[in-house]
Amino acid sequence: MCGRYAASFAPDDLVDDFEIDVDRTDERTRSVLVNPQDPPAGTPDWNMAPTKQAPVVLTRTPRDQPDADPQRQLRLLTWGLVPSWAKDTKVGLRMINARAETLLDKGAYAKAALARRCLVPADGWYEWQASPTATDSKGKPRKQPFYIHRADDEPIAFAGVYEFWRDKSLADDDANAWLVSYAIVTTAAEPGLDRIHDRQPLVLDKDRWSHWLDPATTDPDAVRALLEPEPAGRFEAWPVGKAVGSGRNNGADLIAPAPADQLDGVVDPMTGEVLQP
Repeated sequence: MCGRYAASFAPDDLVDDFEIDVDRTDERTRSVLVNPQDPPAGTPDWNMAPTKQAPVVLTRTPRDQPDADPQRQLRLLTWGLVPSWAKDTKVGLRMINARAETLLDKGAYAKAALARRCLVPADGWYEWQASPTATDSKGKPRKQPFYIHRADDEPIAFAGVYEFWRDKSLADDDANAWLVSYAIVTTAAEPGLDRIHDRQPLVLDKDRWSHWLDPATTDPDAVRALLEPEPAGRFEAWPVGKAVGSGRNNGADLIAPAPADQLDGVVDPMTGEVLQP
């Protein structure tokens, strides 16, 4: 958790919602993918997965204007944080999430938590529930994917942290010399959602966005206060088809509710009832 989410918007859709000063999503940066991203980075993607590039909001002072005020930027970053000290980019596959409880203590995330925080826009996210009663063909608990989003349809902003990694084998002026990557901060799942999975992304309400993005907030206690969970009850969830399990599948049909006859041993997150086909 969180290993997949929906981002069905184009960058232009985010400029107003997130009060973006500078849209830099047209700047193509280094990717870790061997094949071209599908759908292309910066276009609607209903099945965002690790190693893909995704729109991310951050606040930084322009490199060529060190005396200017920080700008809220929209950029394409790679999902899977690669620390600056990593020998190669493969470590990012193991660092897609950062636990809120230990964010300020883990060496790979601590510096980023104090200086490089970001917001990850999303429509909602997917999570897999292990059935307490039904098993698959291998005798393991059957896993049912769910889609979770805000019940009020407000924009979702996952708390995130980002990092810069330098490929020392390339020249300074090489466009691929730098990889900018991010991790999503997770927290304990709230009541109801904990019947799907014990973790969930830390979703920040709008009144925390500016504080989370503020590069002047470097005090560990201040950052720790921003990691406190928001009140429960903001989300709704429903089971979806298994097609989301393959990164090759995409489209709005991925979030469509699964037919009742496919729900074998699924636990209703709101009532705790075990559903049968």
